[in-house]
Amino acid sequence: MSQAIQKPSRPIHPYLVLIIAILLPGVGQVLNHAPIRGLMMVFFMMVLGVITFNLADPDVSLIGKFAGGVFIYAISIMDAYMWARLHWALAQQK
Repeated sequence: MSQAIQKPSRPIHPYLVLIIAILLPGVGQVLNHAPIRGLMMVFFMMVLGVITFNLADPDVSLIGKFAGGVFIYAISIMDAYMWARLHWALAQQK
């Protein structure tokens, strides 16, 4: 039984990864072939969102109550775009 050698797939355009990362947290990392990283981002987004929700005063805005989760969400978007841009640039050099 012979194994087929797979040709490395062309990376997804960074702007598409950016849009998907904005709409679906953690999926940008999955598209960059880092699913564990995506799961970690979603996990910490939820954990820090719950922590800041429980620690915030009642008169704080909704964004303020989930500030920890929003912070990780923003980092995950930047992370997904940065890695997609790097993979795209390396593929263009070949």
